[in-house]
Amino acid sequence: MALTLKAMEYFTTALHHGSIVKAAAELNIAASAVSSAIDQVEAEFDLTLVIRQRARGIQPNAAGRDVARKCEHLLDEYRSLLIEGAELKKSHKGTLRIGYYAPIAPAFLPQVFEAFLPNTSDVTLELEECNNDEAQDGLLAGTYDAILFVAEGVRPSIEYDTLVTAPPYFLMPSSHPLKDQRTVTMAQIATEPLIVLNRPIAASYYEGLFQSETRKAPVAAYANSTEMVRSLVAAGRGCAILNMLPLTSETYVGAPVIARPISDSLPPLTLALGYDRMRPRRIVQDFAKACQEHFATVGPTRCIISHEE
Repeated sequence: MALTLKAMEYFTTALHHGSIVKAAAELNIAASAVSSAIDQVEAEFDLTLVIRQRARGIQPNAAGRDVARKCEHLLDEYRSLLIEGAELKKSHKGTLRIGYYAPIAPAFLPQVFEAFLPNTSDVTLELEECNNDEAQDGLLAGTYDAILFVAEGVRPSIEYDTLVTAPPYFLMPSSHPLKDQRTVTMAQIATEPLIVLNRPIAASYYEGLFQSETRKAPVAAYANSTEMVRSLVAAGRGCAILNMLPLTSETYVGAPVIARPISDSLPPLTLALGYDRMRPRRIVQDFAKACQEHFATVGPTRCIISHEE
């Protein structure tokens, strides 16, 4: 039988008072429960630890005193752990670990942090870009406190909040012939060489937007980062389809790109926030709230583009 914290507490309380009856009164339990706890501790060590004297109560022998000291130490450590855990749950201290499969996360995460986390806070941020599967693996394994990911690939065990639904848009260099159109069609895009964001879910999603018979131009390049896609487009290597917008049209090559909504009815991608919604630490709960408030106000108007605008 494993020695329980409750048995240790009853045992040490009885020895402290030198009386089973007084220990029971303090613990507000039956005297028989205290007596059974003493028997459990003795049975666990296969030792006699307590001398029972009908008229004088109880007292430990040498082995009993040694076991009692060690039990008290373990109980003190346990109580400290509970206090520290309660403080951690309520405080804005420690480390906030976020994994994100959201290529434009740098465009909105600093604003989200600013909304609830002052620069003077005692918090270290650990931010890691990863793919959709890695983000979910990290949340389930406890590597991340929260993740930003695409909900179209969500696993049943992941709890999440939807932040924004992002329709696809067309990205072209600033000199492109279609730049003066308010919207473009998939039939027009089908004739353009494409730069494809080659990330899990993304590549197959973009390929699936085309009907097989409508593709008339080959893929010009595959790139596994959004900024590389944007830079190749700006340099005139081809066009692209993406879902979320950064806050600038400038690219790493110094040339701008132009985004236009697609008029066809196409499936969107959903940016979601995954975290433990049942028992979140306060800082995780506040981060989730700040994300939700951001995308309920300025987020959608600055991060997505649709033909309805």
